[in-house]
Amino acid sequence: MNGIEENMEEPFVQNKLIPVMREAITTVQMLLFKELRRDIQTRYTDAIEPHHTRLAGAVINNLFGTQPEDREVAVFAASNRELVELELRELASRLSPLLPLVTDALRMKTICDNQEGIHSIASLLMARALGILLESRPLPMPSTFMLQVRTLAIQHGLVEPMEQSSTPFSGEPPA
Repeated sequence: MNGIEENMEEPFVQNKLIPVMREAITTVQMLLFKELRRDIQTRYTDAIEPHHTRLAGAVINNLFGTQPEDREVAVFAASNRELVELELRELASRLSPLLPLVTDALRMKTICDNQEGIHSIASLLMARALGILLESRPLPMPSTFMLQVRTLAIQHGLVEPMEQSSTPFSGEPPA
């Protein structure tokens, strides 16, 4: 085998990185859920909880091609299919500031899935059809994506900022 063929067999994302990437993707889903639920609450003022929560969850699950952990969300999604689809069609205009991050998360999810033998390109195709996927956006490096997600998660109160160490790193492990 020549060097080119060997490099083609190397995964884009190392297997050790996949769980960390999935955590960042889940954080994006949580952030999107939080903002979408807030938006839904302002538009569906006559509906009572858990309607807002279930609708937001159904939309996020549909967009990312994930199965809901909560059976009630699955039942809600199935019985309110038209409403979920309406929310998906309006997502790009309602939450446009989050589209770059959602684009990156969907792409990273597809890469992680592919590394694990799961073919989830359908999520990207659906996002493109709905105007959610920003196709001209360059794919960030995994570390850049994770830092962007962490920064936004801190801004939205989903995670606490990391504290600075009082001692500078010397390059050697502590004794």
